[in-house]
Amino acid sequence: MTTLYQTPPATRASQRLMSIDALRGLVILFMLLDHVRETFFLHRQVADPMAIDTTEPTLFFSRTLAHLCAPVFVLLTGLSAYLYGEKHQGRNAVSMFLFKRGLFLVLLEFTLVNFAWTFQFPPHVIYLQVIWAIGMSMLALAALVWLPRPILWVAGAVIVAGHNLLDPLHFPVGSAMHLPWAILHDRGWIEFSDGLRLRSSYPVLPWIGVIALGYCIGPWFAHSASARLRQRHLLLGGAGALLGFVALRLVNGYGEAQWRVHETTTQTLMSFFNITKYPPSLLFLALTLGVGLLLLLGFERARQRQWISALAVFGAAPMFFYLLHLYVLKVLYLTSVALFGLNQSDYFGFDSIFSVWLTAVLLTAALYLPVRWFAAVKARRRDIGWLKYF
Repeated sequence: MTTLYQTPPATRASQRLMSIDALRGLVILFMLLDHVRETFFLHRQVADPMAIDTTEPTLFFSRTLAHLCAPVFVLLTGLSAYLYGEKHQGRNAVSMFLFKRGLFLVLLEFTLVNFAWTFQFPPHVIYLQVIWAIGMSMLALAALVWLPRPILWVAGAVIVAGHNLLDPLHFPVGSAMHLPWAILHDRGWIEFSDGLRLRSSYPVLPWIGVIALGYCIGPWFAHSASARLRQRHLLLGGAGALLGFVALRLVNGYGEAQWRVHETTTQTLMSFFNITKYPPSLLFLALTLGVGLLLLLGFERARQRQWISALAVFGAAPMFFYLLHLYVLKVLYLTSVALFGLNQSDYFGFDSIFSVWLTAVLLTAALYLPVRWFAAVKARRRDIGWLKYF
């Protein structure tokens, strides 16, 4: 999306776009940390929301950092779709791109992504996770972009704020609504055949609201937009979302398990910030999107650009990084099992969360050069159409 490999000082336009790639790059690294945890700390798997009494603070903090990933990914997908339309002149081009890329991501989830998690072929279980959710959200946005922007604002806000009202609604297996509701809102199992089950890990309805809001904030980042006005919108939007989170959380209701005072201040804070991701509650999205908007503001205003450029390398080739890191982690895990055996009951795992962080840091350094290479190829070879999907 941006030119990352030139040495001249950044212009305002490049700062505007580099901040998007940098934010995407930051949450990609949080995602890497979480996936290292899911690979080498699976013997200490956490629930959703987490069990405060049995989850150590370092594990809680590591998992909570990863909460930023999906909301920021989806919001920036909607924002990038708007900028794509600005560049290619029209909603028809946006709609077709969203439709084709959405189908591509859904296909990717069923094939390369699921195989990276399970190493089963043919698969017995297919997990419909974040790539699926982004793909389905893009398919929905392909139709929603034709709505007037004020109506799209309202639709996105109503979905994000109101979907928790549907939490009590469930449909049993055998009901005509079981399949569509499992896809839209009710996380669960879908029996596809005798030998294949699907797990709707990321119900897509709330994510459709998030991608719609991302598209709606697109004009803030338009080429002709005022930087001062954009930064004001980001500040008000981010601060407003965080204040809304605190206010609703203090009320102790609506879409979340209640928080309570524990024996220690740390556990009380953990309880307060212990929010539901599957599907993402209003409070989950208010907290994560509020932080995301403020980070976007900070990246654009930052005077030291070197570290932002480094983050933007990861953000410029997100799908390439996503596939690469999944397969690297799988190979590392299988190699560890072959060398050391299973040392944590049914798993090979680390003894401490510190090892998870160390592995994530080492992988960040190891993957930087191949990702930078691919991002440079992607930026240089615009004549290769399929590269834009990565």
